[in-house]
Amino acid sequence: MKIAESELIINGDGSAFHIHIRPDQLADRVILVGDPGRVAMFKPLMDSIECEGQSREFAWITGTKKGTRITVLSHGIGPDNIDIVMTELDALANIDFETREVKPEHKTLYITRLGTCGAIQPEIPLGSFILSHYSVGFDGVMNWYANRQNITDSAMEESFMKHMKWPSVLPTPYFVHASQKMIDHYADSTVRGMTIAAPGFYGPQGRVVRQQLAMPTMLEDIESWRYGDWKITNFEMEGSVLAGMARQLGHEAVTVCCAIAHRYLKDANTDYKPRVAQLVQLVLDKMVDLK
Repeated sequence: MKIAESELIINGDGSAFHIHIRPDQLADRVILVGDPGRVAMFKPLMDSIECEGQSREFAWITGTKKGTRITVLSHGIGPDNIDIVMTELDALANIDFETREVKPEHKTLYITRLGTCGAIQPEIPLGSFILSHYSVGFDGVMNWYANRQNITDSAMEESFMKHMKWPSVLPTPYFVHASQKMIDHYADSTVRGMTIAAPGFYGPQGRVVRQQLAMPTMLEDIESWRYGDWKITNFEMEGSVLAGMARQLGHEAVTVCCAIAHRYLKDANTDYKPRVAQLVQLVLDKMVDLK
């Protein structure tokens, strides 16, 4: 089936509409970052840079490290941007941009999203690298796609919603397990996480500035929820759509975040860049070593 021009827009130079990458410029191993400025942190660590570009918040490079080709791409802030990035990355890998037809052989992308987050549990120290074994979507994006129940844990969802007394006006949260292959690859260097991906930085993460919350005891209730030996460890803003779309589209993806704030302890580290630089090096090394 040919995909219509209105459904998959291809730029005149043959690149994907938003991220401005051509199929030949995309590596099979992809590192995603939120901040476009963070892409530059990878440049001096690469052995060579093959190509690069930027459109809006989507900055990218493709280069080589120890013979391994890697693309680093920024996605900006929020789950809606991940919907764009994952759709276009998958299209670059699995749709023929000349014929607009799905390729007969599926290509798997190996994706790590590197970000920052706020820890929730008291035993997790600032600066921890938290790996999202599960991502919890407060955003609702995966509810727009068919068969999301095939990649989510309904029992966890029901337990969580009951514990939270979840308001009917909010999107139904969904629990998605990340790629086990990627989890196993990072497990020795990270803290096991179950991470909420929120569609905002303030209210959706339980912050009160001038507007009051729909769930006034939200943080306390999230911190106290348990499901077997699982508990919520941290907040960020993109991992659920990444995990969900990767599962649906047949890619291997995971999110790892540096904890720069502590919601339980009411603390934050504003001088977090050196620690993030360490995470940049770790992720690059891990992507090179991935088998």
